[in-house]
Amino acid sequence: LRWPAGVGELDVVLRKIYLGPNPMKPRAALAPHAARQLLAGKLDGSTVSCALDAQTQRFALERLKHTLTVLETQNVHEGAVVVGENRTGDILAYVSYSEQAPYVDGVKAGRQAGSALKPFLYALAFDERLLTPASILADSPVDIAVSNGIYSPGNYDNQFRGPVSARVALASSLNVPAVRALSLVGVESFLAKLRALGFGGLEESGDFYGPSLALGTADVSLLDLVSATMTLANGGVRRELRLVRSVPDRRKTTRVFSPEAAFLVSDILSDREARSFTFGLENPLATRTWSAVKTGTSKDMRDNWCVGYSSRYTVGVWFGNFSGQPMWDVSGITGAAQVWAEIMNRLHLVEKSLMPEPPPGITRQAAEATGPLRNEWFIRGTEPSGTFELAGRAFQRIRYPAPGTIITLDPDIPETLQRVLLSAHERSKDHRWILNGKNLGSALAGVAWKPKRGRHLLALVDREGRVLDSVSFEVRGPDYIPDRIKR
Repeated sequence: LRWPAGVGELDVVLRKIYLGPNPMKPRAALAPHAARQLLAGKLDGSTVSCALDAQTQRFALERLKHTLTVLETQNVHEGAVVVGENRTGDILAYVSYSEQAPYVDGVKAGRQAGSALKPFLYALAFDERLLTPASILADSPVDIAVSNGIYSPGNYDNQFRGPVSARVALASSLNVPAVRALSLVGVESFLAKLRALGFGGLEESGDFYGPSLALGTADVSLLDLVSATMTLANGGVRRELRLVRSVPDRRKTTRVFSPEAAFLVSDILSDREARSFTFGLENPLATRTWSAVKTGTSKDMRDNWCVGYSSRYTVGVWFGNFSGQPMWDVSGITGAAQVWAEIMNRLHLVEKSLMPEPPPGITRQAAEATGPLRNEWFIRGTEPSGTFELAGRAFQRIRYPAPGTIITLDPDIPETLQRVLLSAHERSKDHRWILNGKNLGSALAGVAWKPKRGRHLLALVDREGRVLDSVSFEVRGPDYIPDRIKR
Protein backbone atom coordinates (compact mmCIF):
# COMPACT_ATOMS: atom_id res chain seq x y z
CA LEU A 1 0.00 0.00 0.00
CA ARG A 2 3.16 2.28 0.19
CA TRP A 3 2.15 3.58 3.58
CA PRO A 4 4.92 5.46 5.44
CA ALA A 5 5.39 2.83 8.16
CA GLY A 6 8.63 1.05 9.12
CA VAL A 7 9.01 -2.62 9.90
CA GLY A 8 9.57 -1.96 13.61
CA GLU A 9 6.48 0.21 13.87
CA LEU A 10 4.35 -2.42 12.12
CA ASP A 11 5.64 -5.07 14.49
CA VAL A 12 4.62 -3.03 17.53
CA VAL A 13 1.15 -2.30 16.14
CA LEU A 14 0.53 -5.92 15.16
CA ARG A 15 1.59 -7.13 18.60
CA LYS A 16 -0.91 -4.76 20.19
CA ILE A 17 -3.67 -6.03 17.90
CA TYR A 18 -3.06 -9.78 18.23
CA LEU A 19 -1.46 -10.10 21.65
CA GLY A 20 -3.21 -7.28 23.53
CA PRO A 21 -6.07 -7.53 26.00
CA ASN A 22 -8.69 -7.61 23.21
CA PRO A 23 -7.17 -9.76 20.49
CA MET A 24 -8.88 -10.08 17.13
CA LYS A 25 -9.85 -13.63 16.32
CA PRO A 26 -10.05 -14.89 12.75
CA ARG A 27 -13.60 -15.12 11.46
CA ALA A 28 -15.00 -18.64 11.75
CA ALA A 29 -17.38 -20.33 9.33
CA LEU A 30 -20.22 -20.99 11.72
CA ALA A 31 -22.46 -22.87 9.28
CA PRO A 32 -20.44 -23.61 6.13
CA HIS A 33 -22.61 -26.45 4.83
CA ALA A 34 -25.82 -24.47 5.17
CA ALA A 35 -24.10 -21.43 3.63
CA ARG A 36 -23.16 -23.38 0.52
CA GLN A 37 -26.80 -24.32 -0.01
CA LEU A 38 -28.06 -20.81 0.64
CA LEU A 39 -25.48 -19.09 -1.58
CA ALA A 40 -25.60 -21.57 -4.47
CA GLY A 41 -26.24 -19.63 -7.68
CA LYS A 42 -26.04 -16.23 -5.95
CA LEU A 43 -23.85 -13.40 -7.19
CA ASP A 44 -20.78 -12.41 -5.20
CA GLY A 45 -21.73 -9.93 -2.51
CA SER A 46 -25.31 -11.15 -2.33
CA THR A 47 -27.00 -11.48 1.03
CA VAL A 48 -29.52 -14.11 2.03
CA SER A 49 -31.54 -14.59 5.18
CA CYS A 50 -31.92 -17.96 6.87
CA ALA A 51 -33.81 -19.62 9.70
CA LEU A 52 -30.66 -20.60 11.62
CA ASP A 53 -30.39 -19.30 15.16
CA ALA A 54 -26.82 -18.18 15.90
CA GLN A 55 -26.85 -19.12 19.58
CA THR A 56 -28.30 -22.58 18.93
CA GLN A 57 -25.85 -23.15 16.06
CA ARG A 58 -22.84 -22.13 18.17
CA PHE A 59 -23.91 -24.24 21.14
CA ALA A 60 -24.57 -27.33 19.01
CA LEU A 61 -21.21 -26.97 17.26
CA GLU A 62 -19.34 -26.46 20.54
CA ARG A 63 -20.93 -29.49 22.24
CA LEU A 64 -20.41 -31.66 19.18
CA LYS A 65 -16.70 -30.76 18.97
CA HIS A 66 -16.24 -31.28 22.71
CA THR A 67 -17.81 -34.76 22.68
CA LEU A 68 -15.86 -35.79 19.60
CA THR A 69 -12.66 -34.84 21.42
CA VAL A 70 -13.68 -37.08 24.33
CA LEU A 71 -14.60 -39.99 22.03
CA GLU A 72 -11.57 -39.69 19.76
CA THR A 73 -9.84 -42.57 21.58
CA GLN A 74 -12.82 -44.75 20.65
CA ASN A 75 -12.35 -44.06 16.94
CA VAL A 76 -15.11 -41.47 16.57
CA HIS A 77 -14.15 -38.58 14.27
CA GLU A 78 -17.30 -37.12 12.71
CA GLY A 79 -20.69 -35.91 13.87
CA ALA A 80 -23.74 -33.91 12.81
CA VAL A 81 -26.64 -32.12 14.49
CA VAL A 82 -29.96 -30.78 13.24
CA VAL A 83 -32.34 -28.74 15.39
CA GLY A 84 -35.80 -27.92 14.06
CA GLU A 85 -38.79 -25.99 15.36
CA ASN A 86 -41.89 -28.18 15.28
CA ARG A 87 -44.50 -25.53 14.55
CA THR A 88 -42.72 -23.90 11.61
CA GLY A 89 -40.28 -26.52 10.38
CA ASP A 90 -37.48 -23.93 10.61
CA ILE A 91 -33.98 -25.39 10.90
CA LEU A 92 -32.37 -23.61 13.86
CA ALA A 93 -29.06 -25.51 13.78
CA TYR A 94 -27.38 -27.29 10.88
CA VAL A 95 -24.01 -28.68 12.00
CA SER A 96 -21.64 -31.13 10.35
CA TYR A 97 -18.17 -31.37 11.84
CA SER A 98 -15.05 -33.23 10.73
CA GLU A 99 -11.40 -32.26 10.95
CA GLN A 100 -10.43 -34.84 8.34
CA ALA A 101 -13.22 -34.16 5.82
CA PRO A 102 -14.62 -30.68 6.52
CA TYR A 103 -16.41 -30.42 3.16
CA VAL A 104 -18.53 -33.56 3.62
CA ASP A 105 -22.08 -32.72 4.70
CA GLY A 106 -22.90 -35.24 7.43
CA VAL A 107 -26.45 -33.91 7.70
CA LYS A 108 -27.34 -35.20 4.22
CA ALA A 109 -25.04 -38.24 4.07
CA GLY A 110 -26.85 -41.58 3.96
CA ARG A 111 -26.09 -43.94 6.85
CA GLN A 112 -27.79 -47.01 8.36
CA ALA A 113 -30.50 -45.86 10.74
CA GLY A 114 -30.43 -48.75 13.21
CA SER A 115 -33.25 -48.70 15.75
CA ALA A 116 -34.14 -45.08 14.95
CA LEU A 117 -36.80 -46.33 12.49
CA LYS A 118 -38.73 -48.38 15.07
CA PRO A 119 -41.09 -45.55 16.15
CA PHE A 120 -42.49 -45.33 12.62
CA LEU A 121 -43.00 -49.11 12.48
CA TYR A 122 -45.01 -49.17 15.71
CA ALA A 123 -46.98 -46.07 14.71
CA LEU A 124 -48.01 -47.89 11.53
CA ALA A 125 -48.95 -51.01 13.51
CA PHE A 126 -51.08 -48.88 15.87
CA ASP A 127 -52.79 -47.16 12.95
CA GLU A 128 -53.54 -50.50 11.28
CA ARG A 129 -55.03 -51.77 14.57
CA LEU A 130 -52.56 -54.67 14.51
CA LEU A 131 -51.00 -53.74 17.84
CA THR A 132 -51.76 -51.69 20.92
CA PRO A 133 -49.21 -50.52 23.50
CA ALA A 134 -50.37 -53.40 25.71
CA SER A 135 -50.10 -56.10 23.02
CA ILE A 136 -47.72 -58.92 23.92
CA LEU A 137 -44.78 -59.65 21.63
CA ALA A 138 -42.38 -62.54 22.19
CA ASP A 139 -38.77 -61.53 22.75
CA SER A 140 -37.36 -64.97 22.01
CA PRO A 141 -35.10 -66.55 19.37
CA VAL A 142 -36.58 -66.73 15.89
CA ASP A 143 -35.32 -67.97 12.52
CA ILE A 144 -36.64 -66.36 9.35
CA ALA A 145 -35.91 -67.70 5.89
CA VAL A 146 -34.52 -65.05 3.53
CA SER A 147 -33.09 -65.26 0.02
CA ASN A 148 -29.52 -65.87 1.19
CA GLY A 149 -30.16 -68.10 4.20
CA ILE A 150 -31.70 -67.86 7.65
CA TYR A 151 -32.04 -64.51 9.44
CA SER A 152 -31.80 -64.80 13.24
CA PRO A 153 -32.10 -61.35 14.84
CA GLY A 154 -30.85 -60.74 18.37
CA ASN A 155 -30.90 -57.92 20.88
CA TYR A 156 -28.14 -55.42 21.60
CA ASP A 157 -27.22 -57.15 24.89
CA ASN A 158 -27.61 -60.69 23.46
CA GLN A 159 -30.40 -61.44 25.95
CA PHE A 160 -34.05 -62.36 25.49
CA ARG A 161 -36.79 -61.25 27.89
CA GLY A 162 -39.67 -63.49 26.91
CA PRO A 163 -43.16 -61.99 26.49
CA VAL A 164 -43.07 -58.17 26.62
CA SER A 165 -45.62 -55.47 25.87
CA ALA A 166 -45.31 -53.38 22.72
CA ARG A 167 -44.72 -50.39 25.03
CA VAL A 168 -41.65 -52.00 26.58
CA ALA A 169 -40.47 -53.39 23.24
CA LEU A 170 -40.37 -49.92 21.64
CA ALA A 171 -39.19 -47.90 24.65
CA SER A 172 -36.39 -50.37 25.44
CA SER A 173 -35.57 -50.85 21.74
CA LEU A 174 -35.84 -54.64 21.66
CA ASN A 175 -34.99 -56.05 18.25
CA VAL A 176 -36.84 -59.36 18.01
CA PRO A 177 -40.27 -57.88 18.89
CA ALA A 178 -39.69 -55.23 16.21
CA VAL A 179 -39.07 -57.93 13.62
CA ARG A 180 -42.27 -59.66 14.73
CA ALA A 181 -44.15 -56.37 14.46
CA LEU A 182 -42.85 -55.97 10.90
CA SER A 183 -44.15 -59.47 10.07
CA LEU A 184 -47.62 -58.27 11.05
CA VAL A 185 -47.41 -54.97 9.15
CA GLY A 186 -45.57 -56.22 6.06
CA VAL A 187 -42.31 -54.95 4.60
CA GLU A 188 -43.95 -53.29 1.61
CA SER A 189 -46.41 -51.38 3.79
CA PHE A 190 -43.61 -50.17 6.03
CA LEU A 191 -41.54 -49.11 3.03
CA ALA A 192 -44.47 -47.14 1.65
CA LYS A 193 -44.89 -45.37 4.98
CA LEU A 194 -41.19 -44.48 5.15
CA ARG A 195 -41.40 -42.98 1.67
CA ALA A 196 -44.48 -40.99 2.70
CA LEU A 197 -42.43 -39.64 5.62
CA GLY A 198 -39.92 -38.21 3.15
CA PHE A 199 -37.08 -40.71 3.38
CA GLY A 200 -35.20 -40.55 0.11
CA GLY A 201 -33.25 -43.32 -1.60
CA LEU A 202 -35.58 -46.18 -0.64
CA GLU A 203 -36.05 -47.31 -4.22
CA GLU A 204 -35.71 -51.07 -3.81
CA SER A 205 -38.55 -53.52 -3.21
CA GLY A 206 -39.43 -55.07 0.11
CA ASP A 207 -37.62 -58.31 -0.84
CA PHE A 208 -34.36 -56.36 -1.08
CA TYR A 209 -34.57 -55.09 2.52
CA GLY A 210 -36.33 -58.07 4.07
CA PRO A 211 -37.18 -58.41 7.79
CA SER A 212 -34.01 -56.54 8.80
CA LEU A 213 -35.73 -53.31 7.70
CA ALA A 214 -37.32 -53.29 11.17
CA LEU A 215 -33.82 -52.81 12.60
CA GLY A 216 -32.90 -49.95 10.29
CA THR A 217 -30.72 -51.56 7.64
CA ALA A 218 -31.82 -48.93 5.10
CA ASP A 219 -29.62 -45.89 4.52
CA VAL A 220 -31.18 -42.59 5.63
CA SER A 221 -29.91 -39.07 6.21
CA LEU A 222 -30.03 -37.17 9.48
CA LEU A 223 -32.09 -34.46 7.78
CA ASP A 224 -34.76 -36.96 6.67
CA LEU A 225 -34.77 -38.65 10.07
CA VAL A 226 -35.33 -35.37 11.89
CA SER A 227 -38.08 -34.41 9.44
CA ALA A 228 -39.84 -37.77 9.93
CA THR A 229 -39.51 -37.57 13.71
CA MET A 230 -40.97 -34.06 13.64
CA THR A 231 -44.03 -35.62 12.00
CA LEU A 232 -44.66 -37.51 15.24
CA ALA A 233 -44.08 -34.32 17.23
CA ASN A 234 -46.74 -32.59 15.13
CA GLY A 235 -49.39 -35.25 15.76
CA GLY A 236 -48.75 -37.20 12.54
CA VAL A 237 -48.66 -34.24 10.12
CA ARG A 238 -45.57 -33.91 7.93
CA ARG A 239 -44.16 -30.50 7.07
CA GLU A 240 -40.93 -30.05 5.10
CA LEU A 241 -37.97 -28.53 6.92
CA ARG A 242 -36.68 -25.19 5.66
CA LEU A 243 -33.47 -23.18 5.89
CA VAL A 244 -35.07 -19.98 4.57
CA ARG A 245 -38.23 -18.42 5.93
CA SER A 246 -40.65 -17.54 3.17
CA VAL A 247 -43.76 -15.41 3.49
CA PRO A 248 -46.30 -16.62 2.57
CA ASP A 249 -45.41 -20.21 3.41
CA ARG A 250 -46.42 -22.35 0.42
CA ARG A 251 -45.23 -25.69 1.80
CA LYS A 252 -47.81 -28.43 1.78
CA THR A 253 -48.62 -30.45 4.86
CA THR A 254 -49.47 -34.15 4.67
CA ARG A 255 -51.04 -36.39 7.27
CA VAL A 256 -48.94 -39.53 7.54
CA PHE A 257 -50.11 -40.94 10.88
CA SER A 258 -53.32 -40.47 12.79
CA PRO A 259 -53.19 -38.16 15.84
CA GLU A 260 -53.91 -41.22 17.99
CA ALA A 261 -50.96 -43.28 16.69
CA ALA A 262 -48.60 -40.29 17.01
CA PHE A 263 -49.77 -39.74 20.59
CA LEU A 264 -49.21 -43.39 21.54
CA VAL A 265 -45.66 -43.39 20.17
CA SER A 266 -44.88 -40.06 21.87
CA ASP A 267 -46.16 -41.40 25.18
CA ILE A 268 -44.07 -44.58 24.85
CA LEU A 269 -40.86 -42.76 23.86
CA SER A 270 -41.19 -40.52 26.92
CA ASP A 271 -41.82 -43.41 29.34
CA ARG A 272 -38.76 -43.71 31.60
CA GLU A 273 -40.07 -46.84 33.31
CA ALA A 274 -40.67 -48.74 30.07
CA ARG A 275 -37.23 -47.59 28.85
CA SER A 276 -35.48 -48.88 31.98
CA PHE A 277 -35.49 -52.53 30.81
CA THR A 278 -32.54 -51.68 28.55
CA PHE A 279 -31.26 -48.25 29.60
CA GLY A 280 -32.02 -48.02 33.32
CA LEU A 281 -33.91 -45.18 34.99
CA GLU A 282 -30.96 -42.75 35.02
CA ASN A 283 -29.51 -42.07 31.59
CA PRO A 284 -28.96 -39.11 29.21
CA LEU A 285 -32.41 -39.64 27.71
CA ALA A 286 -34.07 -38.40 30.90
CA THR A 287 -34.27 -34.64 30.31
CA ARG A 288 -35.39 -31.99 32.81
CA THR A 289 -38.65 -31.44 30.94
CA TRP A 290 -40.98 -33.62 28.85
CA SER A 291 -39.38 -35.18 25.77
CA ALA A 292 -39.78 -38.26 23.60
CA VAL A 293 -36.57 -39.78 22.27
CA LYS A 294 -35.17 -42.78 20.41
CA THR A 295 -31.58 -43.96 19.95
CA GLY A 296 -30.14 -46.13 17.21
CA THR A 297 -26.92 -48.01 16.56
CA SER A 298 -26.11 -49.61 13.21
CA LYS A 299 -24.30 -52.87 12.56
CA ASP A 300 -20.76 -53.10 13.96
CA MET A 301 -21.26 -49.71 15.66
CA ARG A 302 -20.60 -47.77 12.46
CA ASP A 303 -23.26 -45.16 13.26
CA ASN A 304 -25.09 -44.08 16.35
CA TRP A 305 -28.09 -41.80 16.50
CA CYS A 306 -30.25 -39.99 18.99
CA VAL A 307 -33.39 -38.27 17.70
CA GLY A 308 -36.16 -36.87 19.87
CA TYR A 309 -38.53 -34.01 20.42
CA SER A 310 -40.14 -31.78 22.99
CA SER A 311 -43.38 -29.85 22.60
CA ARG A 312 -41.48 -27.20 20.60
CA TYR A 313 -38.26 -28.63 19.15
CA THR A 314 -36.96 -31.73 17.39
CA VAL A 315 -33.24 -32.52 17.77
CA GLY A 316 -31.23 -35.15 15.89
CA VAL A 317 -27.60 -36.14 16.48
CA TRP A 318 -25.38 -38.55 14.54
CA PHE A 319 -21.91 -39.84 15.41
CA GLY A 320 -19.65 -42.05 13.30
CA ASN A 321 -16.98 -41.91 10.63
CA PHE A 322 -17.45 -40.76 7.06
CA SER A 323 -15.03 -43.52 6.02
CA GLY A 324 -17.42 -46.15 7.38
CA GLN A 325 -14.98 -47.41 10.00
CA PRO A 326 -16.69 -48.84 13.09
CA MET A 327 -16.50 -47.06 16.40
CA TRP A 328 -15.16 -48.85 19.46
CA ASP A 329 -17.77 -49.59 22.11
CA VAL A 330 -19.91 -46.51 21.41
CA SER A 331 -23.71 -46.78 21.43
CA GLY A 332 -26.50 -44.24 21.06
CA ILE A 333 -26.55 -43.76 24.84
CA THR A 334 -22.82 -43.22 25.31
CA GLY A 335 -22.37 -41.12 22.19
CA ALA A 336 -25.11 -39.15 20.45
CA ALA A 337 -27.46 -39.10 23.46
CA GLN A 338 -25.01 -36.99 25.46
CA VAL A 339 -25.08 -34.17 22.92
CA TRP A 340 -28.83 -34.56 22.34
CA ALA A 341 -29.61 -34.10 26.03
CA GLU A 342 -27.34 -31.06 26.37
CA ILE A 343 -28.97 -29.34 23.41
CA MET A 344 -32.51 -30.20 24.49
CA ASN A 345 -31.90 -28.98 28.05
CA ARG A 346 -30.35 -25.76 26.69
CA LEU A 347 -33.37 -25.12 24.46
CA HIS A 348 -35.65 -25.44 27.49
CA LEU A 349 -33.66 -23.51 30.06
CA VAL A 350 -36.60 -21.16 30.55
CA GLU A 351 -39.53 -22.51 28.57
CA LYS A 352 -40.99 -25.81 29.77
CA SER A 353 -42.05 -28.61 27.47
CA LEU A 354 -45.54 -29.97 28.11
CA MET A 355 -46.63 -33.49 27.22
CA PRO A 356 -49.20 -33.62 24.41
CA GLU A 357 -52.87 -33.82 25.23
CA PRO A 358 -54.55 -37.11 24.25
CA PRO A 359 -56.66 -36.67 21.09
CA PRO A 360 -60.40 -37.45 21.18
CA GLY A 361 -59.89 -40.91 19.69
CA ILE A 362 -57.77 -42.05 22.64
CA THR A 363 -59.08 -43.77 25.74
CA ARG A 364 -57.46 -45.11 28.89
CA GLN A 365 -58.21 -48.44 30.47
CA ALA A 366 -56.69 -50.73 33.08
CA ALA A 367 -54.90 -53.59 31.36
CA GLU A 368 -52.82 -56.52 32.50
CA ALA A 369 -49.96 -57.26 30.18
CA THR A 370 -46.79 -59.00 31.43
CA GLY A 371 -46.70 -57.25 34.79
CA PRO A 372 -49.03 -55.71 37.34
CA LEU A 373 -52.29 -54.06 36.33
CA ARG A 374 -51.69 -50.59 34.89
CA ASN A 375 -53.61 -47.90 33.06
CA GLU A 376 -52.79 -48.00 29.37
CA TRP A 377 -53.73 -45.78 26.42
CA PHE A 378 -55.68 -47.30 23.54
CA ILE A 379 -57.14 -46.11 20.27
CA ARG A 380 -60.90 -46.34 20.73
CA GLY A 381 -62.11 -49.70 19.52
CA THR A 382 -58.88 -51.55 20.35
CA GLU A 383 -59.40 -51.77 24.11
CA PRO A 384 -59.01 -55.30 25.47
CA SER A 385 -62.12 -57.22 26.37
CA GLY A 386 -60.32 -60.00 28.22
CA THR A 387 -56.93 -61.63 28.64
CA PHE A 388 -54.30 -60.54 26.15
CA GLU A 389 -53.24 -63.00 23.51
CA LEU A 390 -49.72 -63.17 22.17
CA ALA A 391 -49.59 -60.82 19.16
CA GLY A 392 -48.32 -62.42 15.99
CA ARG A 393 -48.74 -65.90 17.53
CA ALA A 394 -48.80 -67.63 14.16
CA PHE A 395 -45.52 -65.98 13.27
CA GLN A 396 -43.64 -67.43 16.19
CA ARG A 397 -44.98 -70.89 17.11
CA ILE A 398 -43.06 -73.08 14.62
CA ARG A 399 -39.33 -72.83 15.23
CA TYR A 400 -38.12 -74.97 12.31
CA PRO A 401 -38.50 -75.05 9.40
CA ALA A 402 -38.89 -71.33 8.93
CA PRO A 403 -41.37 -70.06 6.30
CA GLY A 404 -39.92 -70.37 2.80
CA THR A 405 -37.04 -72.66 3.81
CA ILE A 406 -35.40 -74.59 0.96
CA ILE A 407 -33.91 -77.96 1.96
CA THR A 408 -31.60 -79.76 -0.46
CA LEU A 409 -31.05 -83.53 -0.41
CA ASP A 410 -27.47 -84.75 -0.67
CA PRO A 411 -26.91 -88.03 -2.58
CA ASP A 412 -23.56 -88.52 -0.81
CA ILE A 413 -25.20 -88.79 2.62
CA PRO A 414 -26.79 -92.14 3.60
CA GLU A 415 -30.57 -92.12 3.44
CA THR A 416 -30.91 -93.06 7.11
CA LEU A 417 -29.01 -89.94 8.14
CA GLN A 418 -31.07 -87.46 6.13
CA ARG A 419 -33.74 -86.16 8.48
CA VAL A 420 -35.41 -82.80 9.13
CA LEU A 421 -36.17 -82.01 12.77
CA LEU A 422 -39.57 -80.31 13.15
CA SER A 423 -39.64 -78.17 16.29
CA ALA A 424 -41.94 -75.63 17.94
CA HIS A 425 -41.24 -72.80 20.35
CA GLU A 426 -43.92 -73.96 22.80
CA ARG A 427 -44.06 -77.72 23.15
CA SER A 428 -47.31 -79.26 24.31
CA LYS A 429 -48.82 -82.74 24.38
CA ASP A 430 -52.06 -81.18 23.13
CA HIS A 431 -50.43 -79.96 19.91
CA ARG A 432 -49.90 -82.10 16.80
CA TRP A 433 -47.92 -81.87 13.57
CA ILE A 434 -49.90 -82.01 10.30
CA LEU A 435 -47.81 -82.29 7.12
CA ASN A 436 -49.68 -82.06 3.83
CA GLY A 437 -52.87 -83.11 5.63
CA LYS A 438 -51.31 -86.16 7.37
CA ASN A 439 -50.84 -86.49 11.13
CA LEU A 440 -47.16 -86.84 12.12
CA GLY A 441 -47.78 -87.12 15.85
CA SER A 442 -47.43 -85.05 18.99
CA ALA A 443 -45.46 -81.79 19.05
CA LEU A 444 -44.34 -82.39 22.64
CA ALA A 445 -40.97 -83.51 21.29
CA GLY A 446 -39.21 -82.79 18.02
CA VAL A 447 -40.16 -85.01 15.07
CA ALA A 448 -37.41 -86.33 12.77
CA TRP A 449 -39.06 -86.36 9.34
CA LYS A 450 -37.60 -88.06 6.29
CA PRO A 451 -37.52 -85.33 3.59
CA LYS A 452 -39.19 -85.90 0.25
CA ARG A 453 -38.75 -83.76 -2.82
CA GLY A 454 -41.46 -81.19 -3.47
CA ARG A 455 -43.37 -78.41 -1.78
CA HIS A 456 -44.80 -79.07 1.65
CA LEU A 457 -47.24 -77.41 4.02
CA LEU A 458 -46.59 -77.98 7.72
CA ALA A 459 -49.19 -77.01 10.31
CA LEU A 460 -49.21 -77.02 14.09
CA VAL A 461 -52.72 -77.68 15.43
CA ASP A 462 -54.29 -77.87 18.88
CA ARG A 463 -56.53 -80.57 20.39
CA GLU A 464 -59.61 -79.23 18.57
CA GLY A 465 -57.76 -79.19 15.25
CA ARG A 466 -57.41 -75.40 15.06
CA VAL A 467 -54.30 -74.29 13.19
CA LEU A 468 -51.95 -72.41 15.50
CA ASP A 469 -49.26 -71.84 12.89
CA SER A 470 -48.36 -73.04 9.42
CA VAL A 471 -45.33 -72.74 7.16
CA SER A 472 -44.57 -73.78 3.62
CA PHE A 473 -41.16 -75.07 2.61
CA GLU A 474 -39.54 -76.92 -0.27
CA VAL A 475 -37.26 -79.94 -0.58
CA ARG A 476 -35.02 -80.08 -3.64
CA GLY A 477 -32.61 -82.68 -5.03
CA PRO A 478 -32.93 -86.34 -6.02
CA ASP A 479 -35.89 -88.28 -4.63
CA TYR A 480 -33.88 -91.51 -4.50
CA ILE A 481 -30.67 -92.68 -2.87
CA PRO A 482 -28.10 -94.33 -5.18
CA ASP A 483 -27.49 -98.07 -4.68
CA ARG A 484 -23.83 -97.48 -3.86
CA ILE A 485 -24.92 -95.42 -0.88
CA LYS A 486 -27.46 -98.06 0.25
CA ARG A 487 -24.79 -100.75 0.30
